[in-house]
Amino acid sequence: MHIFSCPYCGPRDETEFHFALESGKHRPEPAAAVSNVDWAHYLHFKRNPKGETSEVWLHLTCGEYFVMRRDTLSHDVHETRCLHGGRP
Repeated sequence: MHIFSCPYCGPRDETEFHFALESGKHRPEPAAAVSNVDWAHYLHFKRNPKGETSEVWLHLTCGEYFVMRRDTLSHDVHETRCLHGGRP
């Protein structure tokens, strides 16, 4: 079991968290001009890097989204911070 640190609540068990999306992934716009292929790619394809990555996670207990920088090989969490870079 892993302990993740919510920037709002502090260290918690991993079962309290849910992966939301890759950090920095931008929704294609304008929506009316986006092809079905581009929309499907946005919804279903992930980079899945080997090594360090930055992701958006949801802490189910407090309902806050935040950014987690972690290593997919070692499972080490390097940083957690508020989604918009500010303080809680």
